[in-house]
Amino acid sequence: MWELGSGKIWVLYDPDKLEVEEFYRNIRGLNDLGAILVGTSFSEGDICPKVKKLKELSDYPVILFPGSVYQLCPYYDYVLFLSLISGRNPEYLIGEHVKAAPLIKKFNLRVIPTAYLLIDGGTYTATEFITNTKPLPRNKFDLILAHCLAAKYLGFSAIYLEAGSGAILNVPYEVVNLVKEEVGLPLIVGGGIRLREQVDKYFSSGADIVVIGSAFEDDDRKI
Repeated sequence: MWELGSGKIWVLYDPDKLEVEEFYRNIRGLNDLGAILVGTSFSEGDICPKVKKLKELSDYPVILFPGSVYQLCPYYDYVLFLSLISGRNPEYLIGEHVKAAPLIKKFNLRVIPTAYLLIDGGTYTATEFITNTKPLPRNKFDLILAHCLAAKYLGFSAIYLEAGSGAILNVPYEVVNLVKEEVGLPLIVGGGIRLREQVDKYFSSGADIVVIGSAFEDDDRKI
């Protein structure tokens, strides 16, 4: 069994957008919160004090959702060791990983080797821009499944299907169901999810973890 469990929401904290205390107030009372992801596309080298503060406030696991090697620090419980297998940019398939590996060992961090797939969410995302990769077409179920099967055979521990922050279109529920049935690895889903009904439907479709980001950047959440 995956040690972080399933049927949980992971909330994504972007240090560029909120102070730690405000973010923590916004997530209070979320009954099925399982962990806090820390991730941003732009900050480098200056998020460690906020991660440390987050650890002081919270009893939940804090996981790095890495944008670059410079975001590593010793305060995380885990690192999502992401390989962007939906793209063909070698820097995000293996390049950043080689740079990060010595620091991960130095800080004695636990890693979750994760196949990261960007799925077309109907808008141009920061991930697409930063990585210089294209998302997989949302209606090409066979192509998405082939990537996920390859991830399984390569030995990844989890699959992350991502429509991107602020996505107009979410990852199709049918894709989640198909990947779960055919691949069977722990499945993380995120991107543009703002409603409780969406969360519940992803869980019923086979997602183990649902990632929520922008819905918790104000205190007007619907989850």
